[in-house]
Amino acid sequence: MVSTVVGAPVERREGLEKVTGSARYAAEHAPPRRVWAWPVPATVARGTVTAVDTAAAMEQPGVLTVLTHRNAPRLAEPDDATLAVLQNPRVPHRGWFVALVVAETLEDARAGADAVRVSYECEEHDVSLTVAHPGAYVPEEANGGYPAATEQGDPERAFASSAVQVDADYRVPPLHNHPMEPHASTAQWDGDRLLVHTSSQGSTAVQTVLAGLFRLPEDGVTVVAEHVGGGFGSKGTPRPDVVLAAMAARQTGRPVTLALPRRHMPAVVGHRAPTLHRVRLGAEPDGRLTSLIHEVTTHTSRIKEFTEQAAVPARTMYAAAHLRTVHRVAPLDVPSPSWMRAPGEAPGMYVLESAMDELACALGMDPVELRIVNEPETEPHSGKPFSSRHLVECLREGARRFDWAHRAPRTAGPLRIGTGVAAAMYPVLVQPSTASARACPDGTFLVRINATDIGTGSRTVLAQIAADALGVPLERVRTEVGRSDLPSASLAGGSSGTASWGWAVHEACTRLTARLATHTGPLPPDGLDAHADTAGQADADSPWARHAFGAHFAEVAVDTVTGEVRARRLLGVFAAGHILNARTARSQFVGGMTMGLGMALTEGSTMDAAFGDFTQSDLASYHVPAHADVPDIEVHWIDEDDPHLNPMGSKGIGEIGIVGTAAAIGNAVHHATGTRYRELPLTPDRVRRGAGF
Repeated sequence: MVSTVVGAPVERREGLEKVTGSARYAAEHAPPRRVWAWPVPATVARGTVTAVDTAAAMEQPGVLTVLTHRNAPRLAEPDDATLAVLQNPRVPHRGWFVALVVAETLEDARAGADAVRVSYECEEHDVSLTVAHPGAYVPEEANGGYPAATEQGDPERAFASSAVQVDADYRVPPLHNHPMEPHASTAQWDGDRLLVHTSSQGSTAVQTVLAGLFRLPEDGVTVVAEHVGGGFGSKGTPRPDVVLAAMAARQTGRPVTLALPRRHMPAVVGHRAPTLHRVRLGAEPDGRLTSLIHEVTTHTSRIKEFTEQAAVPARTMYAAAHLRTVHRVAPLDVPSPSWMRAPGEAPGMYVLESAMDELACALGMDPVELRIVNEPETEPHSGKPFSSRHLVECLREGARRFDWAHRAPRTAGPLRIGTGVAAAMYPVLVQPSTASARACPDGTFLVRINATDIGTGSRTVLAQIAADALGVPLERVRTEVGRSDLPSASLAGGSSGTASWGWAVHEACTRLTARLATHTGPLPPDGLDAHADTAGQADADSPWARHAFGAHFAEVAVDTVTGEVRARRLLGVFAAGHILNARTARSQFVGGMTMGLGMALTEGSTMDAAFGDFTQSDLASYHVPAHADVPDIEVHWIDEDDPHLNPMGSKGIGEIGIVGTAAAIGNAVHHATGTRYRELPLTPDRVRRGAGF
């Protein structure tokens, strides 16, 4: 009997390749005669291209061609308007690509792009988001297909009659994904067949989109994303780099690599939209909520509607008989926002959990106990029973480990030290996928699925799932992932990857085990195969409300001289089903919490009203946490036995780590200083100004 390997802290299978540099990323594939491309971004916030002078660019050494809207290959109209690049002269926002230079070397392409001269007919632009923006409206849906507005009971009247009230406005700025590997693609044509190496969270989706744009059968497009250096949502859908690379390769007849300069990325790969919040909590003297109202205003571009679903978490978290959530969105002359790690949940739970802390202070009640008092029996919005919900256990265990019972603000020289807590939640999302499993004559097994490992360890975890389902040692299982010619699979997003792919892998291996049990004699030379398709199962409606939960605790020190906030301790306790690999799971939780730390203290972007551009467009001005900013982060989890999820009993873990972290830190800053900050990030200037140091 083979002991289970699911849950074991197995090392990443591709780890050695990555640390030795042998893992090749999208821009590192160099087919013979490969050339380079460099885009030319628009320098106006709204208008029309009237002329493109390419003469000086074509005189630059090594330049092969300059693509513009006049000579670029014609594409079929895409469902995603951000991919209609070089198809017309309109400029919907600053940074929109208006030309592409292709040259023998990267340096030649960049020099050529600098020499392109573009003339515009400019129009008045509007990039300023306000709560009272006259163009704001309530859309039919927010991101994720959630209703944009919901209401239960009479929340306004209930709030007005509540014994204790919190009515607060919060602001979360635009945020940028900035994965370590920029968006990059290498494309080459062989007749009417297209091969693309791209940095993507889902090569099946890229294959479908490229086939449609270039009017090809899907099997005429092969998309490879074997190694991906992060994405955080920005690579969840195809971006202009892959389309432009394919266009340039078709135009020149040579393989083309396009790696987006980091300073271009904020304008063309999506961003977390700014959100303006008004949250109102009404409660009885014992802390029980009587009314919960969460209203959000956000922006979108004029070419593609995207509404950050920041009020959705309020529909799940706490028992309140009277509840309203509303999203309003204003179309502006801004780049199209999109997914960023925990879209909706990250900003929404920052606001809700900060407001809960405000309510605890108003009540004179322990913030942990306030959350426990408002624990719902069923999901407040849907009325469905929870498949599992161990938030109370996470809060209790976290409080014990953090020594919460003895918390008190204190001083140490110029430092003021405080602690804070916040809850976390993230929905369980599962998508249909397909997989195959093969028993080979040499005694090994091969599992094939077009899963994308964006740095989470998917290869390793899928091999663990397969080994357990087959009942064989892990070293006898091989996996192939990251190619569109493998069995199709859903993208790596919404913390749904392992839950979706693992289901298909488990089913394929279970079927293979059954075939092997009835097979007699040696295996055929090509082995014995089994296939699985979870369509109709993974996407079936569930009678259960399925979510992961957690609790964050933070200790901070605020310097009264400089206004600097330093996180001294972070603790996260999570309930996310069965943990499939203790090593990679801990890495995901810590990574999410680190990103939440950045959201709280360092990360923030601003839109320049005059120029219509993000002011912070590189890592020199957009500050992600460095090693010195990150304390020792402690992570624990409560193993849940939830039979209503998938065959592994797992929930997604990639995003819940960021949810709630910023609120716990912000609440700790309030505990330390006595000042409530309602706008992120908590930079030294903002802290000093608010606290009056």
